[in-house]
Amino acid sequence: MRRSPLGPVSTFLREAAASTRSPRANRRLAVLLALTAGMLNSVGFVAVGVYTSHMSGQVASAADHLVSGSWNVVGVAGAALGSFVLGAAVCAVVFNWGRRRHREARYANVLALEAVLIVVIAASAGRFADGYRVWVDIPLLCLTMGMQNAIVTKISNAQIRTTHVTGMVTDIGIELGKLAYRNRTPGLPPVTGDPDRLRLHLTVVGGFLLGGVLGASGYLALGFDCLLAPAVVLAAAAAPPILADRRPR
Repeated sequence: MRRSPLGPVSTFLREAAASTRSPRANRRLAVLLALTAGMLNSVGFVAVGVYTSHMSGQVASAADHLVSGSWNVVGVAGAALGSFVLGAAVCAVVFNWGRRRHREARYANVLALEAVLIVVIAASAGRFADGYRVWVDIPLLCLTMGMQNAIVTKISNAQIRTTHVTGMVTDIGIELGKLAYRNRTPGLPPVTGDPDRLRLHLTVVGGFLLGGVLGASGYLALGFDCLLAPAVVLAAAAAPPILADRRPR
């Protein structure tokens, strides 16, 4: 009997945001969110010249322009930081509301809200004059980034950050060093690398890179409408747990 090519897709959508987690589901969701983050980050840069996942850069920008007296840039950096923090806080509120009520959609509610925000970005961003665009586009993008970074942090017990590539690249270097280490001292616990962890971080960084390529090329071809594709995928992943909560218990 021939297996349907949609089988793996339906399995992924069924498992992605389920309340019962498995390492495989966590890895797949992390890659999906890294791909989404890469697209959002790239679209933000091509559209308004700002990497909206890069909060270290926003802090550095605020510091530099405080010295030079460029208060508009300082204000935009502050709005980006505040929006990112707000997104993480909203994620915590929505997630804990569902967790305390034993909802199947405790993770899915956050993904659904992120999908709605991405649709709002696609519908509203770029519709304002150049002087006002940064005050709309950047906060919305950073709000979404903060939300999705927080939810994957919850899912992975703080092992994965889909917008924080610096940390993942650092972990890749650590694991490579541990794998390359030669244990020559007898009587001491050996230094051992974790190939699975290394593979996970390489895959997530690769997903962020691929998302950046898709975001930049998609924006040049379609504008902000290119973001509708990840919004649809996130909504599809969130749908099964949300519908499960609506069924009679």
